[in-house]
Amino acid sequence: MEKILSKAEIEALLNAVFEGRIEPEKELAKAEGSVATYDLVNADSHKGFVPNLDIIYDSFIRYNRVNLSNRLRKSVEIKKVGARSYKFDDFLQTLPSPVCMGIFKIEPLKGAALISFDSTLVLSLVDSLLGGTGSAKVPLANRMFTSIEIRLMEKIVGDALQDLEKAWAPLYATRMNLLRMEMNPRLLNIVPPEYQIVTMTLKIQIDDVSGNMMFAVPFMTIDPIRDKLKTGMQFDLMAIDPQWSFRLSSEILEAPMETTVEMGNASITLRELLDLAPGDTIMLDKACSSEMVVKVEGIPKYFGIPGIKHGNKAIQISKICDKRGQ
Repeated sequence: MEKILSKAEIEALLNAVFEGRIEPEKELAKAEGSVATYDLVNADSHKGFVPNLDIIYDSFIRYNRVNLSNRLRKSVEIKKVGARSYKFDDFLQTLPSPVCMGIFKIEPLKGAALISFDSTLVLSLVDSLLGGTGSAKVPLANRMFTSIEIRLMEKIVGDALQDLEKAWAPLYATRMNLLRMEMNPRLLNIVPPEYQIVTMTLKIQIDDVSGNMMFAVPFMTIDPIRDKLKTGMQFDLMAIDPQWSFRLSSEILEAPMETTVEMGNASITLRELLDLAPGDTIMLDKACSSEMVVKVEGIPKYFGIPGIKHGNKAIQISKICDKRGQ
């Protein structure tokens, strides 16, 4: 904690200045070398990540794995490789050429963001979409993508942005709008070169072929919701854990339930009840061959016909009761 001068110390300092015992110009010159610069643009860049942003990508992976598998009709695995922060100019130097990129806006947040796919992944996705094995190899000289390949990748990017929108929903309602597709990193200009961006690299495995998909989001875009990202409270309330749902479903299926069969009804007086003795017969209002009501936890659920199976009394379900028990 910084030391704060008391009133007496401030008066003593002012008197020393007025009396000439302290010269402000010399003191400032001595302190000039120890002054630390503060970069307003890159103030948070040393952290290298945005708190809880990885939770959004965890949700995205769950959604996109299912959608991409359905579109390709193949098993797809997606794993996080890691997050890093760059100056935008340095980030562009890391991108290969050609690379398939989609520039999109995260409305209502400011600025634009980026999603990119390397050549191996692009050719594998295109080959799978066209009914191939998905094992297409990168051609020599890394040729530029054709307009058909870019058009097909635009559909993949559109699916990814819809899944990303769902992943953002528990934290902040957004709309992901694709602006354009691009192949040349030198034509990108989503933020000035010195601005910081945070990236997340995901590894996509399709059968025996793997490639990288990367998201790049400027710090300035997510800075207005930094406090919400730090708390992360809404994720705990709304995130879906498939394993937990599966275990809960399994336990529910094994829960014991009381099942009874209503043979029929009979009305007797209290005197007749008191006079009952062993061997007496009570006549019911239904024949033994008619349908009987099967109740689960006291609620009518089925109709069934009584019978014998393996020497035991049994009932064969004939139909399901409606909501009125009929």
